[in-house]
Amino acid sequence: MLIGLDIGTTSLSAVALDPATGRQLAHQMIANTAGSSPAPGRAELDLPRLFDLTVHCLTELVAQADLLPSAIQGIGVTGQQHGVALMRPDAIPARPAITWQDLRVQQPLPGTDTPVLERFIATAGGQEAFGNTGCLPAAGFLGPSLYWLTLQNALPDPPVTACFIPDAVVSFLTGAPPISEPTLAASSGIFDIRANRWEWTLLERLRLPDRLFPPVGQAWDVVGGLRRELAEKIGLTPGTAVTIALGDNQASFIGSAQDPARSLLLNVGTGGQISARTDKFHFIPGLENRPFPAGQYLLIGGGLFGGRSYAYLQRFFQQVGAQLLDADTPIDLYTRMTELATTAPAGSDGLHCEPFFTGSRVDPALRASFSGLSPDNFTPGHFARALLEGMADGFYAFFERMKPAVGTRPLLVGAGNGVRRNRLLAQILARRFGMPLLIPTRTEEAAVGAAIAAAIGLGLFADSDTAAAALLDYTQTVDP
Repeated sequence: MLIGLDIGTTSLSAVALDPATGRQLAHQMIANTAGSSPAPGRAELDLPRLFDLTVHCLTELVAQADLLPSAIQGIGVTGQQHGVALMRPDAIPARPAITWQDLRVQQPLPGTDTPVLERFIATAGGQEAFGNTGCLPAAGFLGPSLYWLTLQNALPDPPVTACFIPDAVVSFLTGAPPISEPTLAASSGIFDIRANRWEWTLLERLRLPDRLFPPVGQAWDVVGGLRRELAEKIGLTPGTAVTIALGDNQASFIGSAQDPARSLLLNVGTGGQISARTDKFHFIPGLENRPFPAGQYLLIGGGLFGGRSYAYLQRFFQQVGAQLLDADTPIDLYTRMTELATTAPAGSDGLHCEPFFTGSRVDPALRASFSGLSPDNFTPGHFARALLEGMADGFYAFFERMKPAVGTRPLLVGAGNGVRRNRLLAQILARRFGMPLLIPTRTEEAAVGAAIAAAIGLGLFADSDTAAAALLDYTQTVDP
């Protein structure tokens, strides 16, 4: 049996998977309460708190699965991309992690006029200098966040390694120094995804010390064994193999697409992405090209819209209730919002939403808008439906950009809680793409992908395609 662990932005999820049948023996999810916002536009993570949550999540999973400790042969890890965790050689954090939601580099430093992100890109040599990174750097990326820390003289004293939050979790579990795999390293904005190495020319221009960066491993590598003191707490055998962390986008693709070469994946969580696997590197403005194991790539349309956009609308409705009506509004209005949205017709009677509340990867200054307002569509239900339709339009716009490179894919797969928990959004997505939306049988697709990674690392499958064909299927089909 194998464990897959997903270190998400709002929750930690773990699954126990039987690699012989694909059956999910247990599933545990807990809230990620380690995050904080120490100042406006800041998003950080208390790593010791995150490590405690990780142990708790795994402990609850093992108890639920009710297996002998020796039955678990390996642990695969995935989690949020971008961001930066600074770790000491003894697996002790040097400071709070900066997450992908952090916007500090969009502001100038005191006494300057140029936003740090613009200064970062210019110092690196302009946008053309990032031709081999697969993406342009953005707020929340490891590269710009490290640059901000250096400009502020806020880097911890050496020795310290800059890695990703899932890498830090693997380091904590094993006691091994951090090591990064290309699916995570490529989310830094300073990694050459064609050569699978840090982009040393950029680092030199940016004066980011070489010593900061971890060695680069390969997918499925076993980093080390589970530390004895943690194994005893969790209920596992000391030395249980822990594989290198994968990026959650790639892990979700591995854990969702039964036929990867013919699939488009729509993944809607706090954010959202549309992904298609390719055999070649493609540089397409407005899209990201991310590494995928075995020398392949994922072409990505990554939006800052997703569940977070729906949350902004919910917060507005809560403020209306509290501030205008003096009403005690429920903490969770999502179900009621979606019920009202179903009463509005397709097209929202002309109301259109651009759901870019916090900008886009390409244009951080972009903001959301509602247009086409009329007396007939000025209702909560129309606003909720228009936002969901705006999300679908955003995903489809990404697909139109990638279509010349990937062609028409016959399978549309929907993953993430945003799709699973919101049937209306699933229907809107199917209608916008004009094809059925397939929902994987296994929940927590990224954690399933991490478990599959552990299975490959232990030699149970030759590659991810073989594993997907053997273990994955679809439980629902949402028609257009």
